[in-house]
Amino acid sequence: METANRRTGSTTLTREEENPGFPLYLCIMSKKRPNYLLSLLGMKCPHCRKGHMYKDKNPFHWRLSKIFDMPERCPVCGQKFELEQGFWFGTGYVSYALSVALSVATLVAYWVLIGISWQDNSIFIWLGINGVLLVVLQPWLMRISRVIYLYFFVYYDESTADLPEK
Repeated sequence: METANRRTGSTTLTREEENPGFPLYLCIMSKKRPNYLLSLLGMKCPHCRKGHMYKDKNPFHWRLSKIFDMPERCPVCGQKFELEQGFWFGTGYVSYALSVALSVATLVAYWVLIGISWQDNSIFIWLGINGVLLVVLQPWLMRISRVIYLYFFVYYDESTADLPEK
């Protein structure tokens, strides 16, 4: 089956004929779906994966009141971020899980690289390093926990693929 090429007017093969053995449903997809993990880590809107969830991309402000500055709706697709009053209370559980995971990861890394012993009090050195690390990363952990929590409830919409990024 041949189709006309829009630009040159010459005949070309269809997507199915160009890619034999390639699943048809993958050939028909017009736009590539944005990567889930990269969108989450980039703190993008879960509905369109294009709009930024925070007004300022930098979570490390000297003024702590600016950490959670979010628009009410996504600037690209209009998705409301705070789904209901008190919605963000659940992010405490996500933030706690991320903090525990980070602490376990630093414990394993410290144990493998340096070693932990009660005899030389290296466990207290790890506790100090881990405490400082958690305090320094807390603004980022609080923001990413909001993003992860919202991704639980709002899903990607294929119809937003054609919207321009703002």
